[in-house]
Amino acid sequence: MTAVLRRELRGSWRATLLWSLAIVGILALYLPLYDDLVTGDMQSLLDSLPPQLVQTLGYDDLTSGAGYVQATFYGLMGFFLITAASVSWAATAIGGHEQSGRLELDLAHGIGRGGYVLAQTEALIIRVLFLVLVGTVSVLAFNGPADLGLELGPVLVASCALAGLALFCGVWTLLAGAAIGGRALSAGVGALVAVVSYALNAVAAQTPDADWIANASPYSWAFADSPLQGGVTLADQWPLWLFVVAFPVIAMLALRGRDLRG
Repeated sequence: MTAVLRRELRGSWRATLLWSLAIVGILALYLPLYDDLVTGDMQSLLDSLPPQLVQTLGYDDLTSGAGYVQATFYGLMGFFLITAASVSWAATAIGGHEQSGRLELDLAHGIGRGGYVLAQTEALIIRVLFLVLVGTVSVLAFNGPADLGLELGPVLVASCALAGLALFCGVWTLLAGAAIGGRALSAGVGALVAVVSYALNAVAAQTPDADWIANASPYSWAFADSPLQGGVTLADQWPLWLFVVAFPVIAMLALRGRDLRG
């Protein structure tokens, strides 16, 4: 473990803890409500809503445990929380440290630019995977008490998709920081990627014969067919992980090819 990686993990443990508590809190709020919603008039309420809206929100199968967890956590709150954490960390990793002068100081102490990007990528992956692990363990902990009827395999596949999607947005942010610099601009790029991915999936859900729109959405690569119901497998997620591997390499080249701004 390099000095940069150790410092990043040590310096962000409080933020990681807060993000973890937020995830547990969201799941503790939503998942125990499932049994009450199913025994109530949830289906009647869904039937009263416009079909396009129901499909856009992913509420078309809200009365099943898998559909409920997909719609409330994996496809919505978990996606936005963990992606926000990923983008925030990635924006600080290069663009933020360049602004503060830390990046130049680290490089002056003999750390190569490629090694620096690699260490920041490793730190990002470790923290995002930790948040996803917290979410996964929490979902499994509530599975029995909330009578969700989830199986371990599909939960792990869904968690892998969530991690890939959050890291996809994170490596876009990392690349922006390496190529352009600036924390705010880097974060803006990552946030834009997340919003556009979600929006394209929403548009595809409301547009007949719009497979090409869904195919252009990284959100759809992860969740178009609910992994909790066996619709998406690990093999289907390869485009997300290809970006996660490739973009840090491009970021290394980008950082080597430009002058730093303090």
